[in-house]
Amino acid sequence: MESHFFAMMSRMKYIERWQLMRNSRAENISEHSQEVSMLAHALAVISNKRLNNGINAEKAALIGLYHDSTEIITGDMPTPVKYYNNEIQAAFKELEITAASRLLDMLPEDLRESYESIFFPDKEDEYLWKLVKAADKLSALIKCIQEENTGNKEFTSAQKSLLETLAKMELKEVDIFMEEFLPSYYKTLDELNSGSD
Repeated sequence: MESHFFAMMSRMKYIERWQLMRNSRAENISEHSQEVSMLAHALAVISNKRLNNGINAEKAALIGLYHDSTEIITGDMPTPVKYYNNEIQAAFKELEITAASRLLDMLPEDLRESYESIFFPDKEDEYLWKLVKAADKLSALIKCIQEENTGNKEFTSAQKSLLETLAKMELKEVDIFMEEFLPSYYKTLDELNSGSD
């Protein structure tokens, strides 16, 4: 039987992020999801190695890879619209659940179960999903830093807001990442290659 699931996933590259803002470089959800996947994996590894937790880092990476795939159906809703009020936020959450179910239904039935926990959080993976959410915010923060590095001030307010959001998450893994890895995003390629601080 024919399955459209992976053909749909490949369309993530056509959904652009930050549509209401002037970008020096456009970013699509495929690129964003790949970065979130790496960051979620890193946060889980930090959690395991530095904080002695038993986080499934590979699953964190997988959730990150698929975390915005529902936007193939819904499009990327700008944050000011998505969080305008509780009713809009609740309606959009319902839409995301419907979109995720629709995507899962595109898989052959015998494969579906292997993907359900990547699309829908379960109690067992609650902390894992928090790390993925933090990775999502870190990716957005990195985008803001990269835009600022080009002289684009359009993302200044978003950057401030994201820093506040990340602080409110109170995740030690995020604090460690921001202290050890985030400063490098402010550097040029030559500075990164020189290895100097």
